[in-house]
Amino acid sequence: MTHDTLRSMTHEDLDVVRAWRNHPSVRDFMFTREEIAAEDHRKWFEKCAADPLRALLIFECDGRPQGFVQFSPALSRGVADWGFYTAPDAEKGTGRRLGQMALTHAFDTLGYERVAGQAIDDNAASIRMHTALGFTEEGRLRRHFFDGTNWHDIILFGLLNTEWRDSQQG
Repeated sequence: MTHDTLRSMTHEDLDVVRAWRNHPSVRDFMFTREEIAAEDHRKWFEKCAADPLRALLIFECDGRPQGFVQFSPALSRGVADWGFYTAPDAEKGTGRRLGQMALTHAFDTLGYERVAGQAIDDNAASIRMHTALGFTEEGRLRRHFFDGTNWHDIILFGLLNTEWRDSQQG
C-alpha cells in the first residue's frame, strides 16, 4: 500500500513539474498547448507563490512526486478553480487519489465552499475523474476552445463543500 502526501510546491519541484506539463500526454489536454520554457515556468511559479490566495501543491506517493494540483481564487470569496495533472508515468489510480486528497485539503484546510473545474470535451479521463469525485456537470461552453485544428466544448464542473463532506461519510 502506498503512503500518499500533499505538500506545497517549492523551487526544487520546478524541473519535474515543467517536464510533466510539457509531456504530450499532459500538454495535449491543456488550454495552452505550446511547450513552456524554463524561464517562463520560473516566472509563473514566483508570481503564483507570492499570491496568498493560490495553492500550488505536489502529490507524493511513497515520497516520490507523482502529481500537481493548484487552487486559484475565483470570482467570489470561498470559491476556487482547480487544475491538476499526474506524472506521465504515474500508475493507474494516482489521479483519483490526488483528487481525493486535494479536495479534502481544499475544503478542510483552505476552507473553500465550492471548487470549480473545467475539462475540454475530448479529455475523457478528466471528465471521468470529476464525475467520480462527485462533481456535478453544471454547463457547457459550446465551441469555446480552438486547439489549432478543431473547436471544442468546455465542460464546467462544480463541487460544494457539503457535497464533498456527504460523499466522504458514506
